[in-house]
Amino acid sequence: MSRKKRKAKKKFLFILLLLCFLTGIGLWGYKELNKTKPEEPKKEQLQEPEQKKLQIVDENSDSRNIAVMYNNIDVVWGHEAGLQDAYIVYEILVEGGYTRFMAIFRDATTEKIGSVRSARPYFLDYAFENDAIYVHFGGSDQALSDVRTLGVNNINFMNYEPGYWRDKSLKLATEHTAFTSMSRIQEGIANKGFASTSKVPLLLNYNVDEIDVRDKKDAKVANNVYINFSSSKSTTFEYDAVKGIYLIYQSKGKGNLVAHKDGETGEHYTAKNIITYQIPCNPTDAYGRQELNNIGGGQGYYITNGYAVPITWEKSRRTAQTVYRYLDGTKLEVNDGNTYIEIQPTGKQLTIE
Repeated sequence: MSRKKRKAKKKFLFILLLLCFLTGIGLWGYKELNKTKPEEPKKEQLQEPEQKKLQIVDENSDSRNIAVMYNNIDVVWGHEAGLQDAYIVYEILVEGGYTRFMAIFRDATTEKIGSVRSARPYFLDYAFENDAIYVHFGGSDQALSDVRTLGVNNINFMNYEPGYWRDKSLKLATEHTAFTSMSRIQEGIANKGFASTSKVPLLLNYNVDEIDVRDKKDAKVANNVYINFSSSKSTTFEYDAVKGIYLIYQSKGKGNLVAHKDGETGEHYTAKNIITYQIPCNPTDAYGRQELNNIGGGQGYYITNGYAVPITWEKSRRTAQTVYRYLDGTKLEVNDGNTYIEIQPTGKQLTIE
């Protein structure tokens, strides 16, 4: 091989080695660059905003409602227990000018409920509309007859002693001392074989978002609501604007308000919603027991958040749910919270201011 060819070969080999060297550095640099390059952050998955849930009751629960008859004569004021755990409370006139409550519980675990009193026939109509098991201590002849003929699922403590106890520490007459608990009621339900679930929809149409009724037709301020039942009984609701609820007071007539407090906790009973309307009440006997003409319809008020708005009510039969509507015909929506349904005798004083 000539000198010239050897020189060209060496030059070729040098260039080849140089290219290999440079290529190696490039590959090594690329690998190193890839090795040290920070990983790109993973894109966070967009999460759906958490759906608001109703607080007053579990809409997904199929538990059956329980309706308990509550004593409300003045001597028991301050001794009543468990009412705040009820999500609906009915107040209706009975004999003697007093009222009784019927409290509707759902999925409650209340440890003391009462004192429990006797049945009256028209309270059955409101137990029916909630598909509730009816808990009472005896009753009027008409009420007990209706319980039998209408096949009302009921726990009558006159016939079921394990369901209650006497709180003698109250130093009241015996008829005012019968108390129960949700666990005892549940034992009674199991003992009697009643269905503990229900497919009947809730009576009221709740809205998880706060409802403002100020702009509704004929709405008016409702910071103080006075509802008279008789010369012996009135109920007053006073609005607490800070908490957005109504404090409940009871009185004989109009004066001397008594804070309605729980006898166990000492807490003042409150309401988020009030529904009030008037129905003819007529005595049926010399004892003064009442008949309530509640089949039909009329007007009343829905009261919440310091305002009252006119509504209509309609009940087509004893077992039917009462339907509440705004004056424009749309179905009433109520705020997420407990509701007092005050069924007042026709012609009695109602003050909303």
